[in-house]
Amino acid sequence: MVQGTTSDAGKTTLVAGLCRLFADLKIKVAPFKPQNMALNSAVTPCGGEIGRAQALQAKAARLPLDVDFNPILLKPNSDTGAQVIVHGKALNHKTSSNMEANEYQDYKKVAMQAVLSSHKRLIKKYDLVVVEGAGSPAEINLREGDIANMGFAEAVDCPVLIIADIDKGGVFAQLVGTLMLLSQSEQDRVVGFVINRFRGDIKLLESGLTWLEKKTNKPVLGVLPYLHGLDISSEDALVTKQEFTEAKSSSARIRIVVLVYPHMSNHTDFDALRHHNDIDCQFLFAKGAEGENSPEKVTIPACDLIILPGSKNVRGDLAFLYQRGWHDDIAKHLRYGGKVIGICGGYQMLGKLIEDPKGLEGQAGVSHGLGYFPMQTVLKAQKTLTNVTGVLQLAQHRADIGGYEIHAGESTLINDGIKTSYLLDIQGEKQGLLSDDGQIAGCYLHGLFDQPKALKLFMTWLSHEVSDSPSIEALEEQAIERVNQACQKHLDMKKIKKIITDWYT
Repeated sequence: MVQGTTSDAGKTTLVAGLCRLFADLKIKVAPFKPQNMALNSAVTPCGGEIGRAQALQAKAARLPLDVDFNPILLKPNSDTGAQVIVHGKALNHKTSSNMEANEYQDYKKVAMQAVLSSHKRLIKKYDLVVVEGAGSPAEINLREGDIANMGFAEAVDCPVLIIADIDKGGVFAQLVGTLMLLSQSEQDRVVGFVINRFRGDIKLLESGLTWLEKKTNKPVLGVLPYLHGLDISSEDALVTKQEFTEAKSSSARIRIVVLVYPHMSNHTDFDALRHHNDIDCQFLFAKGAEGENSPEKVTIPACDLIILPGSKNVRGDLAFLYQRGWHDDIAKHLRYGGKVIGICGGYQMLGKLIEDPKGLEGQAGVSHGLGYFPMQTVLKAQKTLTNVTGVLQLAQHRADIGGYEIHAGESTLINDGIKTSYLLDIQGEKQGLLSDDGQIAGCYLHGLFDQPKALKLFMTWLSHEVSDSPSIEALEEQAIERVNQACQKHLDMKKIKKIITDWYT
């Protein structure tokens, strides 16, 4: 099991690298994360939902997606509550699948049984399971009933590596402090440390590593370098995505702005745009995007395309959009000939009404959308979870497209005279909408830009021709291989293999 001193310490990356490394050694290896809190998810072949980080780790292990890789997924839709996904499906809890934090504390015993049943199935199918922890194991207020870190490790009796991010500073305090806050039995199962994101001359670090090993009586099993430009799926670390676009913002010919609201979901939809050399794709944060009620307005800058992304609390995020005055900015953008596209929750916002009669995503009620499509949406408890392929029809051209749908809303057209066309042909079924003037598009499909030909067609819609780009799958594969090579070079794999062998024999 890989645990971290903090969130974003590198747990996801290390697990992915180890999965690929062991898979290349012809060891049947699987990733596992007992409990994941994330707004980025993927759809399994059986129609279940797991965190995207575990989807990437499954790819690293060269496996199809499986709900057992992430048995508990929490999708926050407020500051104190989340939708609870168990074995890929939203939990039927009272009138909805949402739980407040205090309720979930009581539910953890049940959740642990789901975790252990998934783990039991995996260890029967695979030679090795590489487990990712969550956040830090030393969060005192979360240790009671823990199922994500040491609580799980103790329950299944597995060894633990602790990884820390030296780029944040204070790496020795992180590692020693984390270890000291664990119980004796938990300390005993920590078999070593990994330091992540190191820059510079390793010789300057060696005295510190020697001190750390003497202080803790635990080996340092590797120091991984800072991999510049590495883009690998994490839970929700959206802010780290900015470094990719800063360098090319002045030279890129196409400007795209993605609006960031408090419960934005599936930001990985835009990875292909950010990687393209001709595109400057920026996330627009408003002050207060983490939940503060700031009256300050951040204006949407001049651009070719505004994207309204997915949301785990559509009505709440729509209210946030109105409060920030972004609806006026969108209207101005359209008057000047710009384009707008809404994906999933953003698509629902482009309609006239959004109804949540059962309070599935917050307080029950009805919200008025932006009114660009003659459409109303009703949120329902039964989620749509599916992987799809089809054809994109745009700018009088067609391109093959694929992706996945994850949504609770059901949208229907209102016959009010507004002319629209369909954007997608999904296996003979018309889906998504395109306004009669061709400026506004929307659909439920995540992964719109992942196929190079589809991305190129969207840029043609923006009146731009772009160079060819690799698929997002190819980019992910390159990232996994970079991490794999770093693990092979900088981890003491002989010690790690011996630790595994000795622990289980």
